[in-house]
Amino acid sequence: MAAPSSSARRQPTDLEWGVARGIAGFRWLALAWAAVVLALTRNHVGNPALGIVLLGLALAVTAATTEASIRRRWWLFHPGAVVAELAVGGSLLLLDGRVYDGGHSQSLGSAWPVAGILAAALVGGPVAGAVAGLALGLARWGGNELAIAPDGQANLKLLSSAVLFVIAGGAAGAAIERVRQAETAVAQVRAREEVARTLHDGVLQTLAVVQRRSADEELVALAREQELELRAYLAGDRGRAEQFDDLGAALRHVAARVERRDGLRVEVLLIDDDHPQVAPTVVEAVTGAVGEALTNAHKHGGATRATVFVDVDAEVFCSVKDDGSGFDPATTAAGSGITSSITGRLAEVGGTAEVDGRPGRGVEVRIHAPLRPKR
Repeated sequence: MAAPSSSARRQPTDLEWGVARGIAGFRWLALAWAAVVLALTRNHVGNPALGIVLLGLALAVTAATTEASIRRRWWLFHPGAVVAELAVGGSLLLLDGRVYDGGHSQSLGSAWPVAGILAAALVGGPVAGAVAGLALGLARWGGNELAIAPDGQANLKLLSSAVLFVIAGGAAGAAIERVRQAETAVAQVRAREEVARTLHDGVLQTLAVVQRRSADEELVALAREQELELRAYLAGDRGRAEQFDDLGAALRHVAARVERRDGLRVEVLLIDDDHPQVAPTVVEAVTGAVGEALTNAHKHGGATRATVFVDVDAEVFCSVKDDGSGFDPATTAAGSGITSSITGRLAEVGGTAEVDGRPGRGVEVRIHAPLRPKR
């Protein structure tokens, strides 16, 4: 059977291969100890041939997985490989009573089956690790039933072993997931640093030159705004309003951005900070519409001041009123910024916008939006 193509399966990371090699080392140590235990308890062995065969299977698995971890064979992370190893580990535990003819302190294979639990946790995560631990715990219980009729104390001991197997599998899987997340975060930081070096040598220096040499105040302000947003992104803060879950914080962020960029004085009035929760997608739509209304007020109306009034109750109501020159909405052509950037984005969440403009008396944009998007 041909191996799956690289596009059909997730490629393990360097960290995962390192963990796989660590588990391989554990297998060798556990197998060596299992052989020592078998030799020390040989007086209690009733079927040495079966014991040797089982340990031989464990040796084969150990050798194959070690070679795979060193040479990075894709099949090592295939669920089938994990199941096969668990089958061998389960056989060591289940047939323990067939190998020994009486009571003994150590089970056949000793700690070697635990490697299968760790492999399941590595490949499948905490749930797979816990399920693998439960399966081997039941196998150990069955093996003890074949050896002797357990009493209450023996049952408690077997139950404790099963619980420890489950805990070990779940904890190992959770730990590996956290390490994976940390690895991803480190990779993102490194990528951001690489982008930062590129931008610093090109885009950011160009924006700095524009700010120093341009006589166009609007161009200088735009270059400064873009520089700030780029630096915020490279520092890990996207600097966008939609990152805020709280509507008031998001609107204040947009107002501050417009003030820095355009010099428009913006006052945000929120009736009650302790308002009902607004869905993030609605926050994004409302703040985007407000930002566009403020930009239009400065760019087209020449406004110097604007007020954003917000009331959140059964719905979100937001009024953006400026002191600009105003205009007649009836003369504004469809497809302009008002249609696409204000009413258009609000319509995506089930909201509406009304524009009340009068020449010489400024413009008021009234926004209505639901607390949750309407499908």
